[in-house]
Amino acid sequence: MTSLFSELESSGEPGTPSPSQPLADRLRPSDLDSVVGQSHLLDTVGPVGRMLESGRVSSVILWGPPGCGKTTIARLLAGRTDLHFEPLSAVFSGVADLKKVFAAAKDRARKGKGTLLFVDEIHRFNRAQQDAFLPVVEDGTITLVGATTENPSFELNAALLSRCQVLVLHRLDDAALEELLARAEQESGMELPLDGDARAALRAMADGDGRHILALAEELFTLKTSDPLTSRDLAETLQRRAPVYDKDRDGHYNLISAVHKSLRGSDPDAALYWVSRMIDGGEDPIYILRRLTRFAVEDIGLADPQAMTQALAAWDAYDRLGSPEGDLAIAQLVLYLGTAPKSNAAYKAFSGAKKAAQKTGSLMPPKHILNAPTQMMKGLGYGKDYAYDHNEADGFSGQSYFPDDMPRETYYDPPERGFEREIRKRLTYWDKLRHERNSKSEDK
Repeated sequence: MTSLFSELESSGEPGTPSPSQPLADRLRPSDLDSVVGQSHLLDTVGPVGRMLESGRVSSVILWGPPGCGKTTIARLLAGRTDLHFEPLSAVFSGVADLKKVFAAAKDRARKGKGTLLFVDEIHRFNRAQQDAFLPVVEDGTITLVGATTENPSFELNAALLSRCQVLVLHRLDDAALEELLARAEQESGMELPLDGDARAALRAMADGDGRHILALAEELFTLKTSDPLTSRDLAETLQRRAPVYDKDRDGHYNLISAVHKSLRGSDPDAALYWVSRMIDGGEDPIYILRRLTRFAVEDIGLADPQAMTQALAAWDAYDRLGSPEGDLAIAQLVLYLGTAPKSNAAYKAFSGAKKAAQKTGSLMPPKHILNAPTQMMKGLGYGKDYAYDHNEADGFSGQSYFPDDMPRETYYDPPERGFEREIRKRLTYWDKLRHERNSKSEDK
């Protein structure tokens, strides 16, 4: 049976790595306490920690981005529970391979030994192949640990999901990536040839992928340089040595991150460069347009209300023209977004409102703004004392529209930039009127 892990399985026992192994394999943790970035799952109150405390591991689906530790956690789970570890890749395996694994697991079970079956990229199995797991998971022949980078809700059968707990792994944060770099330096016996800014840039380039940052570090250890590299030196070095752009993996995420950050930093030239790299690498232009539209909403918003209109127009133009003519519409959009005033005030306002909505639960709207289509509702005070704003000389009543049991809160705080400067003036004016009219009401 072809296995994605055959080379790893034959390269030595855990804890005795071969110098010829890639750095990521040499640094593969030998215990769960050494796994970085996933404490929400692995500590004593996390789901994996609780499983190990009870001595019983249930079937799980590990859902997370590349390089976050899915394979490592699966191997260590098997070791902590004395289960036989059986790795399988859904890319290279079919029903025949599954039957062999299941038969071996049943034979093992008769001898009192359990089996932890780790299936990498389990979402690649079709519906019939996924159904094959149901009886052996149900009767305990195997403990299934599936790994996927795709949303299990969309990619896995409901019947299989009902028999497994979905555990969400996080993309590694900056602290976790720095911990991996420190371990790499200790393992290699040398420091990375980077200054502080370049080291931070290296972590950003990894985009949360631990395996990728170790591959980059291993490449940097081979450099012969007397002075630490700057951020610019690092970009030039890794660009020159970079593999062919892979629109489904690391290059995809690294470059779209560069596009987004360049636009946010109002550097249209850098953004145009990264977009060009993506297009030259074969990236789907629709994906780029979708991300640019997201940027228009998230990072510009009402600072320039035309940003979203421009994004949708560019998208439409590309749909009509195709490539290469439509590529110019993408370039024009990049330049527009890069030079537009920036604001995340709408994003922050919506986030604040969502938190308040979750916190306050089911508070009713104040009765004065409720419609009263029946006599009973009128009798209950629905619509009573509602002030129709258009009847006011300035078109503003100043009434409260928050729940009666909730104090007024402010979520939207537009900056003094772009069109939001005018919006801020309006809000300040309305706040003044609201205060004056509410003060008069209280005096009465």
